[in-house]
Amino acid sequence: MRNFELPGRSTVMAEKGAVATSHPLATSAALRVLQDGGNAVDAAVTAVLVLCVVEPQSVGIGGDMFALYAQGGARPVMGLNGSGRSPQAATFDAISAAFPGAQKPTRNHPHAVTIPGAVDGYLTLLERFGRWGIDRVIAPAQRYAAEGFPVYDRVRSDWRREVGLIRQDSDAAAMLLHGGALPELGARMAFPALAKTLAEIGKKGRAGFYDGWVLDDMLTKLTALGGLHSASDFADTQSTWVDPISTDYKGYQLWEIPPNGQGLVALEILQILSRLDQPPGMLSLERFHQQIEASHLGYADRDAFFADLAHMPASVAAVLDPARMDAQAAKIAADGTLSPVPVPDYPGHSDTVYLSVVDGDRNAVSLISSVYDSFGSTLTAPKSGVVFQNRGCSFRVDQPDHPNAYGPSKRPMHTIIPAMLTKGDAVQMSFGVMGADYQPQGHAHVLTSMIDYGLDIQAALDLPRVHASPKSGRVQVEAGVPALVRQGLLDLGHRLEIPDKAIGGGQGIWLHADTGFLSAGSDPRKDGHAAGF
Repeated sequence: MRNFELPGRSTVMAEKGAVATSHPLATSAALRVLQDGGNAVDAAVTAVLVLCVVEPQSVGIGGDMFALYAQGGARPVMGLNGSGRSPQAATFDAISAAFPGAQKPTRNHPHAVTIPGAVDGYLTLLERFGRWGIDRVIAPAQRYAAEGFPVYDRVRSDWRREVGLIRQDSDAAAMLLHGGALPELGARMAFPALAKTLAEIGKKGRAGFYDGWVLDDMLTKLTALGGLHSASDFADTQSTWVDPISTDYKGYQLWEIPPNGQGLVALEILQILSRLDQPPGMLSLERFHQQIEASHLGYADRDAFFADLAHMPASVAAVLDPARMDAQAAKIAADGTLSPVPVPDYPGHSDTVYLSVVDGDRNAVSLISSVYDSFGSTLTAPKSGVVFQNRGCSFRVDQPDHPNAYGPSKRPMHTIIPAMLTKGDAVQMSFGVMGADYQPQGHAHVLTSMIDYGLDIQAALDLPRVHASPKSGRVQVEAGVPALVRQGLLDLGHRLEIPDKAIGGGQGIWLHADTGFLSAGSDPRKDGHAAGF
C-alpha cells in the first residue's frame, strides 16, 4: 500500500478494459474506443495516432513503431517490427563521406532520416487484428490536428529544449513555433497540414502516405536538402511479423522484439541479475549497484555487435548462452565497479511514446512508437506536416565492417522496445518503459520491483531510478534516490551525474486471473494516466 501522505497515485483497477498512455487525451480516446465496442488494437492505434498530434516531440507519422500482441490473454505472443530502412542509394561510402571523422550522422541532416515505418505498422496491426477501419480510428487524431489541442506540461518542457534546432528548419518553425516562439503551457496548438495528411490516410490507407501528394511533399523536402530517398524506398516499406525473443525470470517469461531492437539487452540484464544474490531492499545500494553493472555489460554487447538480426555476427541464443551469462555475472564485484567496461568478443537510445491496452476479451497490445530524439531530425515537410525521425543516427558511419554500419535498405539498431510478460500460457502483463537507451534497464527495474519486491505496477513505475548511460559511461541518478545510496555508489567508483530530465517513463497493465480484474499504471514522469471501466 502506498503512503497516502506523499505525492503519488493509486493503481487503476477495472474489469472490462484498461488503457495506459503517456497523455490524457490519448488515454481518453482509447478508452472511448473500448466503450464503443472497439477492441484493444483499435484503441491502441487510436491512442498512438492521437499521440502523434498532441505529443509531437515524442512521436509522429514520420517515425517508426514496434508492437507485441497476444489474443485472449494467452500465448502465443506475436511481434510486429514497423521500423523503416535506409534509402536504397545510401551506401556506406556515400554516407560516411558526408560526416568525416564522425561516428554517426548529424541529427538534422537528411542522411539521418530513415524511411518512416510507423504508418505501415499501424495499418498492418489494425488490418490483421482490429475491428474498425482506419477512417474511424484516425478520426480523433485528425480532429485534434485540425481544431487544436492544449499544450501539456511535460510536452512543453521537452519542446523548450528543441527550440534552437527547430528554428534551423523554416518549415519546422512555421509548424511548431507559432509566431516564432515556444507555445505557452495550455496554449491551443493546431497542425492543419498534418490534419490533411491524416484525412488522406483515413480515406486511402497506406496509399495516403506512401504515394500521391504526401509522398511528393516528403521527397521534395528530403531531396532538396541532399537526401538519397526515392519513391521506391517509400513504396517498398513494409512491416514484418517477427517471432519475439524471451527469457525466464523466476518462473515468468519476458518477451521482447528481436534485434534490430535492443530488447535483447533487457533479457541479458535479467539473466545476469538472476545469477546474483537478491539485494535486501528495493532502494538499497546493493540493488542499484547490481543493476548498473549488469546494464554496463549488456550495453557493451549492444554497442559492439547488435544490429538488424540479418547483420548480427551472433545469434540470440549465443548471446544468452547460460555459460556466457555465468561468465558475465562473475565479472560483477560487490566492492567496486567495472571500469572501464571490457569490450566484448562476439559470442559463438531520446523521446518515445509507449502505451498498453487490454480489452474485455483480454486481447493485449504493447505498442511503442518514436521519432527518436525530440522532434526527430526536426526536418519537416511543409504541405503534409510530416516531421521526420532521425533514426539514421543509430547507424555507424566510422566503421564499414561494424554490424550496424550504415548501408542501403538496412534497418538501424533501435532503442524502442515494447514488452510482455507471461506465466505459463497466460499473459501476465503488457508493459513498456520509455527513455531511449534507458529502456532495457527500465524493463529490468520495473519487473524486479514487482517480482522480487512485491510492488504493483503503479508503485513500480513510481520508484526512483538510476541510468547507467552507455553514451557517457556515467550513472544518472534521480532526486528520489536516497543520499546514503548516492554516496555508496560514489564509494564503489561509480561516476554520478544529475539527469537533465526525469529518466524515462512507462505504462503497464497486469492481468489478474484470480479476480478477473486488470491493474493499470502510468508513469508520473509524463503527463499521462491509466484508465479503465
